[in-house]
Amino acid sequence: MNLENFSFDVSYLVILLGAIILYLLYYVFTKDAEYSRNIRSVASVVEDLNRELYYLQKKLDKTQGNLQENTQRMSDDEIYQEIERSVYDMVHPLSLAIKQLQEHMNTIEHEMQNKIVQLESGVKQISIPASVHGNDDEKIISLFKQGASIEVISRELHLSKPEVEFVLKINKIK
Repeated sequence: MNLENFSFDVSYLVILLGAIILYLLYYVFTKDAEYSRNIRSVASVVEDLNRELYYLQKKLDKTQGNLQENTQRMSDDEIYQEIERSVYDMVHPLSLAIKQLQEHMNTIEHEMQNKIVQLESGVKQISIPASVHGNDDEKIISLFKQGASIEVISRELHLSKPEVEFVLKINKIK
């Protein structure tokens, strides 16, 4: 009678552990989807920055062409000031965008580190027993080596088939 209650309690424990693992898997997959969306938004920002950089490069080329045409008319100081203004106009929006991108990436990194710490602490709290029934391990292995099927072993020892298979797999017999 007591062994049946123990087996019954272990079954609930196994079901509870399975539910916890399923919840953790669900949680990880939903967070993975969220991080994927964040990464896609970062990729979109990078693509926009590349596009802006391309247009700025074209503008720089045009400005350089204009400068070459006007070099006969402009002094060295005027050329230097024009170049300085052009460079500032091109670099300033890029530097602002890079700062925003870096802040966004730092936020994502911080969130990911927090989630990893939470997951690690959750995984540390889950422990899988070395075997389902320590006393029955030898009996299961002995009966299996004698040629008894999993069904016969589970019936004789009042265990479920998955429990018998689990013990055999843990001991690398099946």
